Amino acid sequence: MVTVRPIRLDDFARERRFLDKLSGESRYRRFQKWVSAPNEKLVHFLTDIDYERHMAFVCTAPGANAEEVVGEARYVVNPDNTSCEFGVMISDGWHNTGIAGLLMEAIIGTARSRGLKSMEGQVLASNVTMLRFARGLGFKVEAVPGDLTIQRVVKKL
Repeated sequence: MVTVRPIRLDDFARERRFLDKLSGESRYRRFQKWVSAPNEKLVHFLTDIDYERHMAFVCTAPGANAEEVVGEARYVVNPDNTSCEFGVMISDGWHNTGIAGLLMEAIIGTARSRGLKSMEGQVLASNVTMLRFARGLGFKVEAVPGDLTIQRVVKKL
């Protein structure tokens, strides 16, 4: 049993534990650089959002002592105010469970309801699982001129 809900400021410790438990490879795929130990500034950015220009949902599951974050998806509105950039992370033990789809459904629906016209993201070209997932959600995959390591995914909302 999982819950998908907007992230809250009081999720700081849960978000830190979530990031700490991710494999180095998972953190690299999400942030597109090696992030060994998430610092306070990053966790603060991820949990202290305005719910308008920066929206995030977490997927939680009951843990041994308390609710645990097992996945998250978010978007940040671009300066054009008509599009947004998204990101999604899933705990290593929760891959292929369907929670990424639940989280993406939540942020896509919220972005649409806010009047945004498109959602985009950058995916490592080597992350074939994410590229397949994005295509399945209706994102177009495009090459990034001059950078063979990144693919751009775009979805009209």
